[in-house]
Amino acid sequence: MYHQLCQISNEVFTCLVLWSVMLVSFSDLFFTHQLLGTIVNVIVDSKEPKDKLLRGILTADFDEDSCLSRHQSSLYRKPLPYKPSEYLISKLRSYEILHRRCGPGTRAYKEATKNLGHDDDNYASKSVGECRYIVWVAAFGLGNRILTLASHIDGYNMGYSRCYGTMLNNHAISANSTPQHLYLHILHDSRDVDKMFFCPKDQTLIDKVPWLIVNANVYFVPSLWFNPTFQTELVKLFPQKETVFYHLALYLFHPTNQVWGMVTRSYDAYLSRADQTLGIQVRVFTRRASYLQHLMDQIVACTQREKLLPELATQVSNTSRSKKLNAVLVTSLHPEYSNNLKNMYWEIPTSTGDIVQVYRPSGERFQQTDKKLHDQKALAEIYLLSLTDNIVISAGSTFGYVAHSLGGLKPWLLYRPVSGRVPDPPCVRAVSMEPCYITSPSHGCENKKRIDLATVFPFVRHCEDTRHDGVKLFDGTKDEL
Repeated sequence: MYHQLCQISNEVFTCLVLWSVMLVSFSDLFFTHQLLGTIVNVIVDSKEPKDKLLRGILTADFDEDSCLSRHQSSLYRKPLPYKPSEYLISKLRSYEILHRRCGPGTRAYKEATKNLGHDDDNYASKSVGECRYIVWVAAFGLGNRILTLASHIDGYNMGYSRCYGTMLNNHAISANSTPQHLYLHILHDSRDVDKMFFCPKDQTLIDKVPWLIVNANVYFVPSLWFNPTFQTELVKLFPQKETVFYHLALYLFHPTNQVWGMVTRSYDAYLSRADQTLGIQVRVFTRRASYLQHLMDQIVACTQREKLLPELATQVSNTSRSKKLNAVLVTSLHPEYSNNLKNMYWEIPTSTGDIVQVYRPSGERFQQTDKKLHDQKALAEIYLLSLTDNIVISAGSTFGYVAHSLGGLKPWLLYRPVSGRVPDPPCVRAVSMEPCYITSPSHGCENKKRIDLATVFPFVRHCEDTRHDGVKLFDGTKDEL
């Protein structure tokens, strides 16, 4: 069983932001500062990348050969449209220094693990120094895990005696003692009392706990604004509010050489020569035959209505003008969508004379979470989607959220079909490239009255593709909505 640990600095907010968007660190998916697997000979442009360090997000103090994706990604993505703040870059460098002092293999880490198994409520009386740790637990698919830092640890749930929300309900929290560890339940089914974790008063205690066990599968960054101290840090770290996931993902998200080989081979073969690339991510929520067809009709209606793909010609005509090549990358467990789209553009020419080539990277039909090769293929597809010019994703899909956010793309979101009909309009353009926090808190911190984050904070709005309680960060104004 693989456990990923992240140390907590005295500036707990900085780590909280990192934790909230840290990516899966399985040894078969992501690079973890060691050479993982055989080096893949990736064919790349011979031209030197313009910005290998991604505007200072990455450090040059790294062995490039051990993680090819870390510095080669600049060859495959457009120049970064969003500049990270100098404050964020300085915090990342500070975080790296702290990790070298507190991470696995250090004396501080060995000392901290000695007392991990003891259940001592008077642990605050002991000196723990600057090094504190978090054990992150995630569930329910790769997309959810990439929105959080993930491991697999069983036995933790809302009924656990050290669950923070349960301790609040039972009035088991004491200002005079600090438990040696706490469990935080931040899942899609979290209670409002579990989400009190984000409040200033509660952070006063949590900041002292040396070990936190956090089970999460949601992107909870918008909730960090509950805390005025976090707000101050957020503004300095991310002046452009919808770049939180984008910048931290570029810092953290480095596939292993094996997965990177899948990405680059597919990109070079199918996307590199296109004049325009489009990613389409399809999640199927039911296997009803009518649903499958309605969703196919919806994809065609969306891509043609939004001019993402050309319409089909009503009659064949000769044209002497230069034809453009549109490459379409379709990711789905169901091959029907890519096959139908490919046949449609093969059998009938486009009205513009342009060529449309459809490509589906993998042939998986069922989700097989925790199977190495399956997860590797899924990760490669997420990265490939992030490299396209435009992207269409299914509503409420964390897989799609990660892909468009990593690419700095504002996606077109496919509404879920309702009552067996194709929605009108079939899709909507997102106003922000940030992922959606699908189940945000419905309470305030002091009076615990029900609130709407989208009305409290001017930089938070409701997600276009989820129930009313989903929210996301954005940089526009309310007048633009």
